Formats: sequence, structure tokens, C-alpha cells
Amino acid sequence: MSRETGLTDRTDEPPRRKPSLSAAKLCPLLALVIGLVVFFSLGLNQYISFDALRDNRELLTGWVAENGLLACAVYAACYAVLVAFSIPGAAVMTIAGGFLFGPWLGAALTVIGATVGAVAVFLAARYALADFLRARAGGAIRRMEDGFCANALSYMLFLRLVPVFPFWLVNLVPAFLGVGFGTYLLGTFIGIIPGSVVYSLVGDGVGAMLDAGKDVDLGIIFEPRFLLPVIGLALLALVPVGYQKLKASRS
Repeated sequence: MSRETGLTDRTDEPPRRKPSLSAAKLCPLLALVIGLVVFFSLGLNQYISFDALRDNRELLTGWVAENGLLACAVYAACYAVLVAFSIPGAAVMTIAGGFLFGPWLGAALTVIGATVGAVAVFLAARYALADFLRARAGGAIRRMEDGFCANALSYMLFLRLVPVFPFWLVNLVPAFLGVGFGTYLLGTFIGIIPGSVVYSLVGDGVGAMLDAGKDVDLGIIFEPRFLLPVIGLALLALVPVGYQKLKASRS
């Protein structure tokens, strides 16, 4: 203690240790990675395909008709697992949801499942690596974090609406940039609705396409009738960002 001021001399305080990686913190993230490896090791990826949907559609539609709410819960849970483990095939799964449950219920179940899975990835990544990476981040990364968090909801909506980056990457990056849980949840839930509806609408007509021996064209989402409204929503999400930048430039 200083005799003159009675305050603690900060020079005597030991330097704060930077957060380090630990096995306990890495466990949730490692579990997701291991799950992905096991999924492909067992060859389960063959069941997430249009061939599997075509070959088993009578069995699937019959099971959905008989089980109702249970079928809805199973589909949403499977979708959550698919997203949590970053398993490719979300588009096929969404189309299958539209085929089995109809476009609107299928889209709703997809949004619920995808949001739950994305939240699981977000929480696992934030718990495991966020503090560690932030403590070692350079100035550029910190500036990017500040800019992203200042308009986090707008950026989240934009990234979810327009698939500029892979879905799994958008699940991870906000966790490392300090985005709040509520903002991430809201941006994810709202942002994936348009795309889910489009693919579910495709799924609603997939039975007729399979009967005719036609391939399901995933490129339909890039047709102007579907793509332009989604881009419009994405640009609308960035309006607050543009307004803040304009306001800052005038001040």
C-alpha cells in the first residue's frame, strides 16, 4: 500500500494470464467433430440423398401419416443434429421436409431444427475457443469484432438470408466475434425462414418430379422469382448499417 495515498500500487499486481485452451472447454466442440467423423465412417451420408428419398418415400410418407406429432419431432431433431454436426445435406433434408409435411409445416420444422442445431454449434464454439482467440487477436481482428458487434443483428440477417458463406461457417464466426446469444438466436431464426420456405416449396412438388423420373434441381432457388425477394430482404437488413455509416460521416 502507498503511505501517501492509501491506494494499492498497481505495479505490484501480477500480470493477468491470457486464457488458455483446456480439455474441459474443448469437449463440446470435440464431440461435434467426432460426431461428424463417425457419421461418415458409418456411411450414413448415403441416406441424405434424393436417391434415398425416392427409394424410401412410401415408407417415409406412411410413417409420417401414422405418427403425426412424433414424426414432426423426429424430423426437427434429426435436422438439429445434422446442423450441429455440420453434416452436408441441409438442402436435401429441407426438400424432404416439404415433401413429407407440406411446404409450410415442413419449413416451420426446418427452421426450428436448424436454429437449435446452429445454437448448439455457437455455444460450443464460444465456450471452447472464444476467449482464447479474442485474447490473442490482433488489432485488425478486434476492429472487425467491434464493427460486426455494432450492427450484429443486421449482419446476422444478411449472412443468413444470402448464402455467401457456408452455413457452418456462419454458425462459428459470430461466436468468435463476441455476438450476443439473443442477437445470434434472433438473426438465425428469422434469417433462415425465406430459404427454408423456398426449398420446402420445391419439396412439396418433389413427388411428381420423382414419378416423372426427373432430377430435383436445387438451382431453382437462384431463379429470379425466388432469388430477388431474398436479396431484397438481405439489403433491407443492411439499411441500419448504411444509416449509421452515413450519420457518422456527417458528424
